[in-house]
Amino acid sequence: MFTEGDNTAASGVLIAAALHLKARGEPLWPESSLTPERLARYYPQEGWRVAWRGDVAVGCLCLLDTDPLFWPEDAANEALYLHKLAVHPDARGQGWSALLLREAVREAAERGRPWLKLDTATARPRLRAIYEDFGFQNVGQRTVKGFDVTLYRLPT
Repeated sequence: MFTEGDNTAASGVLIAAALHLKARGEPLWPESSLTPERLARYYPQEGWRVAWRGDVAVGCLCLLDTDPLFWPEDAANEALYLHKLAVHPDARGQGWSALLLREAVREAAERGRPWLKLDTATARPRLRAIYEDFGFQNVGQRTVKGFDVTLYRLPT
C-alpha cells in the first residue's frame, strides 16, 4: 500500500537507510538532512510516496514536476523526476525498490509525462545497477554542486 504526502514517515525510512549505509562504509546522505523539516525545504509534501507493510513504513521516494538543478535543459512536462528512493534496512531484498519504481513509472504515465528521470551518485555502482536492471537508460554524467552524478531516464 502507498500513501502520498507523508514526509515524516519518509524521513524515518531515509534515516534508517542512511545509518545502514554509513555502517557499511557507504555513506550517502547525512542524517541531519533527512529530518521532516529539512526535507520540506527541498521536496514538496505532495511529492512523497511511502510504501507500507501493515503499519510499518518500508520504503519511500519523492516525485518532482521539475528538476532544474540536474535537468536544466528539460522542457515543461517532459518528465517526472524521482528523488530520495530508499528502502528500510529491515525490508531490503524483498522487492520494495522495484515496487516503488513501478509506482513512479505508473504515476508518470498517468500524468502524461513521457519520461521518468533521476540522478544518482556516479561512484555508487550497486545503486546504479538497481536502476539499470530496472531498465533505466544512462544518458550521461554531470557535476552538480561538487557531486558527480549519472543521469538516467525511462520511457513511461
